[in-house]
Amino acid sequence: MAEDSTSTFQAGRTGLIVRIPEAEPCVRGWRERFDPSAQAGVPAHVTVLFPFLDESRTDALVHSALTDVLGRHQAFDLRFARCGRLPEVLYLAPEPDTPVRRLTEAIADRWPEAPPYGGRFAEIVPHLTIAQGQDDGVLEEIEADLADRLPFTSRVASVELMVHDGVKWQERASFALRD
Repeated sequence: MAEDSTSTFQAGRTGLIVRIPEAEPCVRGWRERFDPSAQAGVPAHVTVLFPFLDESRTDALVHSALTDVLGRHQAFDLRFARCGRLPEVLYLAPEPDTPVRRLTEAIADRWPEAPPYGGRFAEIVPHLTIAQGQDDGVLEEIEADLADRLPFTSRVASVELMVHDGVKWQERASFALRD
């Protein structure tokens, strides 16, 4: 759910994420310094879909539909063994990334008015953002620090609906994947 700065997080904006608690010991300090979403209260995560529907539209029917769509997908493990880069972004690459892509595609198919990242990017690149907007020297320092902390694996058994309240991101609901 990375954006350019915390000022661009709007009250009522929502996103769907998978939490990666096993990443916190590795990346918390870096994310708190260099990832605006962490500064705004989002835990270590891989985004499933951002932005999703405005909070005013996430009623009981949407929750029921999310339960149905996401409940069709099997829980899965993600392994994080390497860093990757997008322009001005350092991230941990989940492997395999296909299960996350499938979740994103299923949600975007059900709600075509909410394309991934507002339709800004042609390709879905699942990732766990560590830092953004930094020069290469800073990103290289972070990557070197993380080299000794990888790999780790995380079990993904649910997708969380996050809502920005105007100050911080808050979890509003959790939707289980099939065991």
